Amino acid sequence: MRKTLIAALFAATLPAIALAAPFGHPGHHGGDHGPRVYRDLDLSKEQRREIGKLMGEQMKSHREITQRYLDKLPANEKKALENELQANRDKTQKDIRALLSPEQQKRFDEHQKKMAEKRAERAEFEAWKAEKAKAQ
Repeated sequence: MRKTLIAALFAATLPAIALAAPFGHPGHHGGDHGPRVYRDLDLSKEQRREIGKLMGEQMKSHREITQRYLDKLPANEKKALENELQANRDKTQKDIRALLSPEQQKRFDEHQKKMAEKRAERAEFEAWKAEKAKAQ
């Protein structure tokens, strides 16, 4: 039970960590993201790049830690946790979409479709990588 709670807490913090990343993923050319403290420091482009790199490494580390705990859960608890997290993400997406104008909703839906395709490609790659590792 304690491990389940810890895993759930780690998994629940991942979206917050992702939203707190100051400059998005590497190669992101978007606007002004992240905690106000970073925006108010008037950072140089190099400083923003380095901080973004550090935040990306932190996110990766958090994902790895979370995955270690998830891997220790029994399959039924892991599936239940994944379903709960997915339901939470779906609700958030629905709530966000409700705040948008029809034109923004159209762009939002297109973005969601592209992201779903990328996730599917990533899942396929991860499955291939796992299969390759088993063969070795």
